[in-house]
Amino acid sequence: MSPSSAPSAPIFSVQGLSKRYGDTTVVDALSFAIAPGECLGVIGPNGAGKTTTIRMCLGLATPDAGQVLFQPAGSPTLAMPADGLAIKARLGIVSQFDSLDPDFSCAENLLVFGRYFGLPDAVIRERIPRLLEFAALTHKADAKLSELSGGMKRRLSLARALVNDPDLLLLDEPTTGLDPQARHLMWERLQRLVQQGKSILLTTHFMDEAERLCNRLLVLDHGKKMCEGAPRELIAQNLEPEVVEVYGTGALALAGSPLKALAARTEVSGETVFFYTHEARALTAALAEYPTLRTLHRPANLEDLFLKLTGRQIREDA
Repeated sequence: MSPSSAPSAPIFSVQGLSKRYGDTTVVDALSFAIAPGECLGVIGPNGAGKTTTIRMCLGLATPDAGQVLFQPAGSPTLAMPADGLAIKARLGIVSQFDSLDPDFSCAENLLVFGRYFGLPDAVIRERIPRLLEFAALTHKADAKLSELSGGMKRRLSLARALVNDPDLLLLDEPTTGLDPQARHLMWERLQRLVQQGKSILLTTHFMDEAERLCNRLLVLDHGKKMCEGAPRELIAQNLEPEVVEVYGTGALALAGSPLKALAARTEVSGETVFFYTHEARALTAALAEYPTLRTLHRPANLEDLFLKLTGRQIREDA
């Protein structure tokens, strides 16, 4: 969308969503919206509330407060869970774990899944070749799941989610467990969907994936929205533009050395010191006096933003 374009009315919105389990608030007054043809990414550490939010969006968990609204163009507004069946009929879902039927071939998985939406067999069979082509699985139409790689299964899951021609796709960590080649092919397919006007809600732990695919990002932690906006805008608003990483024997001592004055701030993670700065030339020149240390000078990225907002401490799976 160009800067002069009027913003589109949202196709999907979450308003003041909250969920508690016992004394723990898992999602805390969360609000966001997705426009037609937009990919919104939700990122956050384990336990941030991402999966619970997705479950409430799908009507699998009931919010304690707030509402989930689906507003496709030309149709009345639908609310979850009251209009759950009508909403799900227009959604495509790819969960973290494959739920494909191992007894069926690729084409049969698509056919059977399409029947769940009440689609006539003739309509589904007409769509199957296009869906298999989209998933780069035309040559595997009659193959059983045992003959597919992990990347092929994930692409088949995506094709299956498209069998009902949904208005909105909910993708929960869709590339987890894939090798780099399979991830890049999946990214290309997801970018194609956005170009075709599909809306996507994406959760991911891969920062390069979030930056590559998402028009906007929502950073979530402890169930609360930390920030929201376009990836590069969030980086510019919250971080110094340049980062110098220093690692090797003796690197940690630099965190408290006079070099600290040459950076806006420093952080230590493991055996690496991170210097965040607006201008790195003086710092890199000073580091030349430490030839045994290894340095990496790079622009600030989305991973830096994630770690600044949510911390570097490892969290157990929630």
